[in-house]
Amino acid sequence: MKIITVGLDERSYNIHIGCGLLDGLGADCNRIGLKGTAAVITNPVVGALYLPLVKDSLERAGYDVRVIELPDGEEFKNAATLDLIYDAMITEGLDRGAFIVALGGGVIGDMAGFAAATFLRGIPFVQVPTTLLAQVDSSVGGKTGINHRLGKNLIGAFYQPKLVLADLDTLDTLAEREYLCGIAEILKYGACLDRSLFDYISEKSGDLKARDKVALEHIVGESCTIKGSVVERDEHEGGLRAVLNYGHTIGHAVETLAGYGKIKHGEAVAIGMAQIAGLSFLKGLLTSDDRNLIVKLIREFGLPTELPVFPIDAYLEIISHDKKKRDGGVNFIFNHGIGGFKIEKIIDLRTLLSDCVNQL
Repeated sequence: MKIITVGLDERSYNIHIGCGLLDGLGADCNRIGLKGTAAVITNPVVGALYLPLVKDSLERAGYDVRVIELPDGEEFKNAATLDLIYDAMITEGLDRGAFIVALGGGVIGDMAGFAAATFLRGIPFVQVPTTLLAQVDSSVGGKTGINHRLGKNLIGAFYQPKLVLADLDTLDTLAEREYLCGIAEILKYGACLDRSLFDYISEKSGDLKARDKVALEHIVGESCTIKGSVVERDEHEGGLRAVLNYGHTIGHAVETLAGYGKIKHGEAVAIGMAQIAGLSFLKGLLTSDDRNLIVKLIREFGLPTELPVFPIDAYLEIISHDKKKRDGGVNFIFNHGIGGFKIEKIIDLRTLLSDCVNQL
């Protein structure tokens, strides 16, 4: 097992990465001092696969376990579904001595984390991500929240978990489309923060497509190390942490316009990264060869790169509500070579989005 620590003083926590870790979840919760009732929040798909093992592990460790099952899908990441969590926890009589276990992908993790941040003004929670995307991104760093019809993740809180347990065995049952969405988030780290990771993904693309556990442990570990380092320096996204939104501003607009769940998050991010690579080339920040390398690697994993056709005014409307908007502009993260970045506030969004068309 690989252990990575996110150092945030009294809010520090470990990320456990390896195979066969679910069976030890209860013991891990004991070791970090969690007590009381464990509320496991999951969905029917993940629950059918892993809830019995998780529930047994927690019960063997002495926890009273309550299960809260939510509908599966990005389209349910909203206030109505969040209320289902509150309703269940209040009905079950959970108090401040309880804690939440988020068993699932990014949707479950984000909603369970936000419920933990806000129920009785905050109770502990543990992330047990079962998708590659959640293991390398959404489970780490403390961003929690729900979507709004006008934009993705506009309602939420920064609230750190007590533990992240990433069992690579859960990726064996992950649908191919979901798995590739996780690859997109890993490509993000390589494209704008770590050239060596980008090169590793390129060299090991065959192993990664085959879900080789050695390659997976390496890239999950590297991704979490990179993200953890950024979060340690900028927990609440006051500056540097914005780099983790590389490809996301355009990607979130694509998700919203397509309808939540129609184009998956990782697919939308892949589109956003390809577009940003093209814009970075136009700005002289990326050579044509490096732009082509980024786009080629995205496409090698079968991920989309073309911007869906929606009216430019529709894109402008969504991006104008983006949570990264400040002082009349939106911060975009451009490539500065592969493995480097430049954050730039864009005021003239219409020209930027016009430049996206036909870049590839």
